[in-house]
Amino acid sequence: MEVAAAGGHNILLIGPPGAGKTMLAKRLPSILPPMSIAEALETTKIHSVAGQMKGNGIIHQRPFRSPHHTISDVALVGGGTYPQPGEISLAHHGVLFLDELPEFKRSVLEVMRQPLEDREVTVARAKFTLTYPASFMLVASMNPTPSGYFHDDKTSPGHSAAEMQRYLGKIS
Repeated sequence: MEVAAAGGHNILLIGPPGAGKTMLAKRLPSILPPMSIAEALETTKIHSVAGQMKGNGIIHQRPFRSPHHTISDVALVGGGTYPQPGEISLAHHGVLFLDELPEFKRSVLEVMRQPLEDREVTVARAKFTLTYPASFMLVASMNPTPSGYFHDDKTSPGHSAAEMQRYLGKIS
């Protein structure tokens, strides 16, 4: 986690239920470097546009966003009739945590490809196009198997190769 935080690297945590994956992810913002004034202002602007401001001050803590696995493509990347920032822009300069990664719809995971590479997301509508920043650390977690345990005869039912392929195949 320290290496990922120091380099701003994305990270995938794999382990059985109760191993501490979610706890580690939630604490990641506490070991990230403090936000610069420019980062704080940019983050505040995004949250203001989205109507997410709590209070009147500037946001000084790095965002931690953890959308539910039922989130839609639009809610993740942004959009709507009057395009609003989505979760990936609300996580700008912070952490986007996807808990139980294989539970997310494949289409939701696929729409993150370009923003992860470009560090921005463009929402196009008939009359205008908006670009929101999306520079965030992606932290994802998952169990090693559908049941949660890997090769543990006491707690894990055996999984066929097809079941394992289907489970792991959700992540491209």
